[in-house]
Amino acid sequence: MKLCKLPKKSKDHSYITFTAKQNQLQEKKFACVPSNKRIVFAPHCMRNTFTCTAVEKDSYYICAECGSCKIAQISKLVKKLNYMAMYIVKGGRIISKIIQEQKPQAIVGIACFFEGYQAFKMLKEENLAVQFTPLTKDGCFATDTDLEEVKRVLSLGC
Repeated sequence: MKLCKLPKKSKDHSYITFTAKQNQLQEKKFACVPSNKRIVFAPHCMRNTFTCTAVEKDSYYICAECGSCKIAQISKLVKKLNYMAMYIVKGGRIISKIIQEQKPQAIVGIACFFEGYQAFKMLKEENLAVQFTPLTKDGCFATDTDLEEVKRVLSLGC
């Protein structure tokens, strides 16, 4: 007897729906958190690995703002808006450790829909305001995001 599996598209659609709903539910709370109490997580797959000069620290990178990818523009805006920090993460597991150490009140996560879904689930008990901005091109290498959407989310305020 064959078991019926959901087509990949159905699962992808549920991640999109879930993350959109969570963004909507948490947007006002997020907007009211001062920027100096916020952290940004970006995926390492957005880096231009051929020219990136980011500094590697354990399970994450610190952007050197070399300009070889959109992360540099995001990093500059994060500094301009006085955010706590920005981390270019190699995987989701380091996020919990950084949150425990830094104790932010809000997080902006840039990731594929699956990782965004996982992050919302993981952070459910943390009492943090979370906003997710999706990758427009995923695949774990040379990924991309909508820079205008990231800027919009980073700039949210009461």
